[in-house]
Amino acid sequence: MSEPKILKTRTVARTRLFHVQEIDLEFSNGTQVQYERMEGSKRGAVLIVPLLDDDTVLLIKEYGVGLERYELGFPKGKIDAGEDMLDAANRELQEEVGYASHQLEHIQSVTLAPGYLGHTTHIVLARDLYESTAEGDEPEELEVVPWKLSNLDELMLRHDFTEARSLVAMYMVRDILRDI
Repeated sequence: MSEPKILKTRTVARTRLFHVQEIDLEFSNGTQVQYERMEGSKRGAVLIVPLLDDDTVLLIKEYGVGLERYELGFPKGKIDAGEDMLDAANRELQEEVGYASHQLEHIQSVTLAPGYLGHTTHIVLARDLYESTAEGDEPEELEVVPWKLSNLDELMLRHDFTEARSLVAMYMVRDILRDI
């Protein structure tokens, strides 16, 4: 299959965070359709799995306005212009958890809803942590929650640990650590 031909792209709406586009496509069989997508940053974002020790990850409790509740998840944030992915991971780690890492490893890059959302999140494993803080852009201090990987099943059943990127990252890290 060949990629559809983009006939036209136009902005439908733009806010501080979102850029909604309407895209006219023509597929190789001649079918023309119109899609809408939210265009994300070309740089993407990072999600960091901070490993305090071989059995403990650090989660954060952060308000999610989309769900109107606090959620447990991993620290995450956008990659700033001119910033390397691993540097962004270390910065976010310091801003949100109060640690930095001597050993950062890119595990995988994932997307969410690629049918209408153009956004990539790079999952980074952070080991060999040391205390270090940096001022971030969070509206309130985040609660850091240590969690034992040996209690992973309990975490997966919690009503406040539902974000897909954090779920997949947790399983990936668990599998990486099993292979060590």
